Amino acid sequence: MDNRSIYRKIWVVSFPIILQNIMDAAVNSADVLMLNYVGQDAISAVSLANSLIGILFMFLYGIGTGIAMLAAQYYGKGDLKTIEKIQGIGQRFALAVALAGMIACLLFPRYLMLIYTADEKLIGIGSSYLVYIAPGLIFWAISSVYMSILRCIDRVGTATILESTAFICNVVLNAVFIFGLFGAPKLGVVGVGLATTLSRLVQLIGCVIVSLSGCRIKLTLSNMFGRFGVLQKDFFTMAVPAIANDLVWAVAFSMYSVILGHMGNDAVAANSIANVVRNLGTVLCYGIAGASGILIGQILGRGQTQEGIRVSRIFLKLSFITGAVGGLISLAVMPFALSHASLTPTALEYLRFMLLINTYYITGTAVNTTLIVGVFRSGGNSRFGFICDTIDMWCYAVPLGLIAAFVLKLPVKTVYFLLCTDEFVKWPWVFKYYFSNKWARNITR
Repeated sequence: MDNRSIYRKIWVVSFPIILQNIMDAAVNSADVLMLNYVGQDAISAVSLANSLIGILFMFLYGIGTGIAMLAAQYYGKGDLKTIEKIQGIGQRFALAVALAGMIACLLFPRYLMLIYTADEKLIGIGSSYLVYIAPGLIFWAISSVYMSILRCIDRVGTATILESTAFICNVVLNAVFIFGLFGAPKLGVVGVGLATTLSRLVQLIGCVIVSLSGCRIKLTLSNMFGRFGVLQKDFFTMAVPAIANDLVWAVAFSMYSVILGHMGNDAVAANSIANVVRNLGTVLCYGIAGASGILIGQILGRGQTQEGIRVSRIFLKLSFITGAVGGLISLAVMPFALSHASLTPTALEYLRFMLLINTYYITGTAVNTTLIVGVFRSGGNSRFGFICDTIDMWCYAVPLGLIAAFVLKLPVKTVYFLLCTDEFVKWPWVFKYYFSNKWARNITR
């Protein structure tokens, strides 16, 4: 393909993913905006509880990207039967994780919140939220894996419609349960958890409808509980490191919230809003990263190694561009966030500083996500990202943050700045591996 055809294909695949990311960021923004009327404690408690849910999300995301490594290449080869088996393997593991998470949230919510904060008020609010969001994890597990497969078989638009429907339901139900609209009770934070669970149920129903309406890949129990020998071995070899990579990253990033959570409510509240703005700024780069894994995987699955490398150069350039645009978005949103957030003066000062940091931090995230999660995994290599993120975050960023906050007792701003150096520290190793081209492999059998 010439460059014009490549850019056209990138747009076709990435636009629905970007649209989905925008919807996701919009829902998170709406949640914070509505909870803003409940109070700063509600914003802080939900933010800390979502740090835990974020770990489960990254586990499911890791499973989704792990099976996408295999599914995209087999789709490029034209083998749909194998893709159905890959989906079944992913569903089985996703359900096991979601079930464990649901039990933990239902039975031990207080202990889970104690990991993030010692504030009894925040613990009580966050615990009630976890109890109501717990059942939705099961619905989420099944639908997330199925939608990952849909993206790999060029049904990106269908997956986006399913995700967007769930997000719209989430926003509407949040408003109903938070403010008591249409005669519903005012449930506050509990209403946010209940709305999330119901919206994920709607999403799962949508997946079932797609499966029954002629989709080439079916959502069936036979594949979910089947055993597929060599293919399952491939899943463990390639997908499990991807899952471990995303878990390592998610738990470490959650540790940032733990560190800030023990530095006071003002730091927690500011960080929660900064995360929402950062999510808005990363919608473009995550869309590009998602598209890179799908398109390059399909090309490599056809045995076109040099073409895959050439297309990866285009994605690298786009990652820098979308990262810079994301930083400008963060800068543009700053006045609105500062003027409408119901925070203390100290928390507002923290928020201003955090948003400024994100104007350049998003570029680091964009490049690393595109290369590690998109390009490298398209060729079946997820071990590099696992090793890289383990060393970077657990041997550098997390210890640095703990020492800065609790040994040196540095100010909140300084601790946040140090935590946000993690993405740039790993650039030398990431770029060295990328330009070696060792990641470009055909992994189909």
